[in-house]
Amino acid sequence: MRNINRYIVIIGILIFLQLSGCSKFEDINTNQDQTSDVSASMLCTKVILDVTKFNSEAKALITESAVAKYIGYANEGQMDEQYYKLNHTGFGGMTMLPNAEKMIEYADGLLAENSYKGVAKFARAYLFYNITMKVGDIPYSEANLGGEGVYKPKYDLQEEVFVGILNELSEAADYFALDEADGQVFDGDPTPYGGDPAKWRRAVNSFALKVLMTLSEKTSVTSLEISNRFAQIVSDGHILEPSTGFYGLIYSSTNRHPLTATNDLFTSKTVISSLLIDNLKNLNDRRMYYFSDPSVEQITNGLTESEPGAYVGVDVDENYDVMNANHSAGVYSLINSRYRILDNPEPRMLITYGEQQLILAEASILGWIGGSAQTYYEQGVQSALAEFVTQDASYAHGMAIDQAYIDGYFTGEAAFKATTQEQLEQIWMQRYIINFMQDAHSSFFEYRRNNYPDFPVDPATSLNANSLSAVPMRWLYPEGENTYNQENYIEALNRQYDGYDEINKIMWLLQ
Repeated sequence: MRNINRYIVIIGILIFLQLSGCSKFEDINTNQDQTSDVSASMLCTKVILDVTKFNSEAKALITESAVAKYIGYANEGQMDEQYYKLNHTGFGGMTMLPNAEKMIEYADGLLAENSYKGVAKFARAYLFYNITMKVGDIPYSEANLGGEGVYKPKYDLQEEVFVGILNELSEAADYFALDEADGQVFDGDPTPYGGDPAKWRRAVNSFALKVLMTLSEKTSVTSLEISNRFAQIVSDGHILEPSTGFYGLIYSSTNRHPLTATNDLFTSKTVISSLLIDNLKNLNDRRMYYFSDPSVEQITNGLTESEPGAYVGVDVDENYDVMNANHSAGVYSLINSRYRILDNPEPRMLITYGEQQLILAEASILGWIGGSAQTYYEQGVQSALAEFVTQDASYAHGMAIDQAYIDGYFTGEAAFKATTQEQLEQIWMQRYIINFMQDAHSSFFEYRRNNYPDFPVDPATSLNANSLSAVPMRWLYPEGENTYNQENYIEALNRQYDGYDEINKIMWLLQ
């Protein structure tokens, strides 16, 4: 009996503490230096960073560059991606979706409510674009419906995904237009745009042009209305201007470039490809001096750091042991040391006026829009070069890019060519150069579209086991899909790839 009474007393005390002391416990365990309130602006920052910031380690940045044949990697073991083995990608970026939804909820009634809706639409489109470009059909219409009990989302056809992406970008632009008209600026924007809806509207439309050009082989697909959409966006006029600036992020001492301060762990092993260096030499393009350091061997042989001959790239399909030995001997040019030393060797620029104008140049050649392809081409290249005028010239090996150099760039191989195919290849090469250490996967996507520039393949060194002479066309689906969403995963494989998840399979976009 005594024990029973004791238990009753204990239970009573616990109930009392739960009813009257819970708030005390929360007070004690709340960090007074952090807000416990979530706002639309806070979620906005996170959503934008989720799709804009390079969130992976330095090695991942190098890996992406290897996929697009910008670099080779030595002294740490053979890198799969350099030798054409693409592995499983992930759907982890979709964790951004609930935050985007909550951002809209918390923005209800705010003066800048429309801009937050615009950010959400853009972020969704940007995310799904990059995922579908890697694998093909993906969960789209049923993504982020866990709250409604949809835990195993269906895979939408890639065509349907692109229709959705283009529609969401159009909606995003319309939302930003509303706040632009009202002069509303929104909080929580970590990009150089600082919450300016007019700049966001232009960037969204510019990205839509890029998506449409990605679909250039699908102009006959009526659901996409590719050429008409493209022409309408250009005609409306709300696309990037030189004064708009780029969409991306500015690195700083508190938000460093991924390669900064890595103690030479990666820069000492990252060799610039001959594909990139030889094309830069062919164009007499001084970006070569900003991208790379001279070959130690060539400097030892008497060349100076400002001579093109001092820069030697690696054939990225070269036998790994040979490449490794030559790297150790100082044969090749390494990535420029500024990437290791400077907090901000250059900003992260994902949507730029320069690339936009090159896309317009191609559209002009294709007959989608009017205007001079040569003018668009020259504007695009000049803008891309101008980004380096503000970079630290002490790392340019005596070959700084200045306005005089930019004004005289279009001579020799850089002058606009006479034939359509040559003009297109010039445009594609300039887009390839622009994306060095920026958006390397975009350059791989462009290679698949154009088969340009010519990626080297050596069957003797290729890790593309099922097609040694070919460049792979896609990544594999996330491994977890076969466990957690098996029925829809298998259905998507059967529909697209004869039931086999394999890197040489051809997605709808490329058919």
